[in-house]
Amino acid sequence: MTVFRHAVSGHSGPRTGTGRGLGGRLRAAAALVLVCAVLGACTGEQFQKGYILPEGALEQIPIGASQDQVLIVMGTPSTVATLNGEVFYYISQRSERKVAFMHQQVVDQRVIAIYFDKNRTVQRIANYGLKDGKIFDFVSRTTPTGGQEMSYLTPLFKLLAAR
Repeated sequence: MTVFRHAVSGHSGPRTGTGRGLGGRLRAAAALVLVCAVLGACTGEQFQKGYILPEGALEQIPIGASQDQVLIVMGTPSTVATLNGEVFYYISQRSERKVAFMHQQVVDQRVIAIYFDKNRTVQRIANYGLKDGKIFDFVSRTTPTGGQEMSYLTPLFKLLAAR
């Protein structure tokens, strides 16, 4: 009876080793690759938003350069102000998160301001960084609780209640 069972199972001799065949080793290797892939997905990420300053671009723009030369070297500005002369602003922000699914933290932010005079030539260049400003959220996404704000009828009701 024992001979028949070995012949059906495809095993002709006694078992030796750890008991894992080729299929078991493949499953273990696949599980190891899967675990490494999941852990690799949890590593940090970096995000670049806005303008990316080309290497050596600011050195190509001397004081007195034309506005056209600035556009050729730097490209289209993020925004333009036209208060006392024109100002080109190139805005960028770099943030990172150490672990996936966590909040991003701002690592660096840059505002490059190129000021022009009335003749549209470069008057000065400013490079503002993270230390030059305060980061704040324009949209706080908070709702004020009731009872803290007075309506315009509240003083009227208090006046009537006092009588």
